[in-house]
Amino acid sequence: MLRILIIFIFVLVQVSELSGQNRIVKFEEIKTLQEKAPKPLVVLIMTGWCKYCHAMKNTMTKDNKVAVLLSEKFYTVFLDAEDKNDIFFAGRVFKNKAGLHELARELGTIKGQISYPSIAVLNVKNEIIYQHDGFLSPRIMLSILEKVAEN
Repeated sequence: MLRILIIFIFVLVQVSELSGQNRIVKFEEIKTLQEKAPKPLVVLIMTGWCKYCHAMKNTMTKDNKVAVLLSEKFYTVFLDAEDKNDIFFAGRVFKNKAGLHELARELGTIKGQISYPSIAVLNVKNEIIYQHDGFLSPRIMLSILEKVAEN
């Protein structure tokens, strides 16, 4: 019984540490969060079928250094480019049109096209300050986020 209790406490501590590192938010929460504590917003634009998207999502949530930096300096949102739900963000309603979400198109279009995964970093005024299309390794993602956080 004591052994089970120790394992339970260990798992509970690990889960609480991970959840405290990088809370993923929804677009609808951003306005309220920005009013309380302004931070840039990192948006991972992905799809359910993209294996590289899931690898970047894992980097953002499971790589300790990346997750801590995201938690301390940014808000993080995962955007499914094929999401069917309307999203209210920055005073506008974005919809899925012809299988692609308008918000994904707006945030993820680079040089006239969108690819997956893509990230967009927005300042506190919801203006795009950085975009990248394609997979980023944890080391490169950390370097980019550190540079963006400095500015």
